[in-house]
Amino acid sequence: MNVTGIHHLSAMTANAKGNYDFYTKVLGLRLVKKTVNQDDTSVYHLFYGDEKGNPGTELTFFDIPRAARTYEGVNSISATSLRVADDEALRYWENRLNEHGVDAEPIREFAGRNVILFRDPEGQRLVLVSDEHNEGVPGGKPWAQSPVPVEYGILGLGPVKLTVRNAEPTVKTLELLGFREKNRIAPLKEGQPDIIVMETGAGGSGAEVHVEPRRDLPMERLGKGGVHHVAFRVNNLEELHAWIDQVNQERIANSGFVERFYFRSLYFREPNGILFELATDGPGFATDEPLETLGESLSLPPYLEHLREKIESTLAPLDTTITRKEGETS
Repeated sequence: MNVTGIHHLSAMTANAKGNYDFYTKVLGLRLVKKTVNQDDTSVYHLFYGDEKGNPGTELTFFDIPRAARTYEGVNSISATSLRVADDEALRYWENRLNEHGVDAEPIREFAGRNVILFRDPEGQRLVLVSDEHNEGVPGGKPWAQSPVPVEYGILGLGPVKLTVRNAEPTVKTLELLGFREKNRIAPLKEGQPDIIVMETGAGGSGAEVHVEPRRDLPMERLGKGGVHHVAFRVNNLEELHAWIDQVNQERIANSGFVERFYFRSLYFREPNGILFELATDGPGFATDEPLETLGESLSLPPYLEHLREKIESTLAPLDTTITRKEGETS
């Protein structure tokens, strides 16, 4: 029993409108669900992904309007990768990011793939990674109504980087989930230990975690521009319950079963304090609204629907309506 890849990442923003504009209008992702943080319904939880928000394509944001900036350091999810089809697509993105004034580095090689390192307006650490020679977990399908041409669109999530002071306990936890060491690569900063590349399932960029040991950094203080947690894919509800039993047998403190309506989850922290989630591939985001209008109105799971009037009164308006030609669908 192994997790099969990356399910989603959940990050932090202090500006829901600016976040929506950047991730949909610049990066061309689809907002597949506009909902609320189920643990704090006074703020948005925005889900971006491919045309359907398939597992492995979802980048989500908690909107915390008064959040301070992230102070970067260890025990953190320190980079989020986004996959594109090939090197040609990466060259398109080099030009696009430059045209939009995005803080981005030139194309470079890293871990055997061509990449672009860049940041969103709040300092979120992002990487565009070419799938030119990638085999393994397949990517998603970019949304046809994106401002980015489909052939250059973002396919989903790529390798996730975890930065820790001591790699061994993090690696052991990943091994518990079914990850195996793929290789080791040179550190990003001279004098630091090698980065450990872990992969699971069918492998490839959609199933990799890079564990970066750093002995020269303080503890990270999470805020806007930081990542709250990473979720890994579990096939179904039966497997999730088996994972709950396994995590309990290992005496790891955990949330137990959590109902998220669009998927079901288990949360726990690995020994360096990074929050992991195991999430089922279904039911999916078209459970409560039509596929063609995903994300255009506020969606609430049934157990929050009775609070809709109160919830809507506390949220700042966020216009996510898509203008379509007559008779056009997604």
